[in-house]
Amino acid sequence: MVSAVTVPGSTVPGSTVPGSTVGPADPGPYLYEVRFVVVDVETTGGTAENGALIEVAAAAYQGGERLDVVDSLVDPHVPIDPFVSGLTGITDAMVQGAPALGDVLVPLDRLADGAVMVGHNVAFDVGFLDAGLARLGRAPLANPCVDTLALARRLVRDLVPDCTLSTLATALRLEHRPRHRAMADVLATADLLHRLIEVATGYGVLRLGDLLALPERLAPLPGASRAGPGCFSAA
Repeated sequence: MVSAVTVPGSTVPGSTVPGSTVGPADPGPYLYEVRFVVVDVETTGGTAENGALIEVAAAAYQGGERLDVVDSLVDPHVPIDPFVSGLTGITDAMVQGAPALGDVLVPLDRLADGAVMVGHNVAFDVGFLDAGLARLGRAPLANPCVDTLALARRLVRDLVPDCTLSTLATALRLEHRPRHRAMADVLATADLLHRLIEVATGYGVLRLGDLLALPERLAPLPGASRAGPGCFSAA
């Protein structure tokens, strides 16, 4: 099922818009004013260039309140890698006749308008979303992004054996647990985002610009490995 009803008033004055530059010179809105859209995707396997989406979920949050969601299987029109089916439980039969790519990504694109995108290894999710949007002839997402994987490596690496979403959800006793399905992982990632923001306030992170500048201000904790390419990289 896809739900992407526009939430009246969800874009607050001063919130970021795609392509905006927020940083130390422009601290931007307070974090409770920012609309975050947490995303997760499941795919057929492969890369964004040769793979395809099979499930997409996104949830918009502001001030810790969930505003709206997009949640749907997607018909990829190609077979799903058996490993992916074993991991996610999503089979070819489940996606046959599911909504088409445009029926899912167009509502998600609307939901993302004016928001900050969030994901656990967000570059992976946004990469597949951008590839899907390109196939529809639409522009890529230009939103500021926050990667909870990079944030966790900065803020809580000394508390956990690793920074996988599953480990963090268990160690930090988050309400939701991931299970390699898009919406379950979105809910767990949203819980993690809110917990990490709580930790970050101890470093004076109160505004969006503070959050985006955190990697430059805070050295990685021991054991934190270098993040891959992404919108928010723990160098």
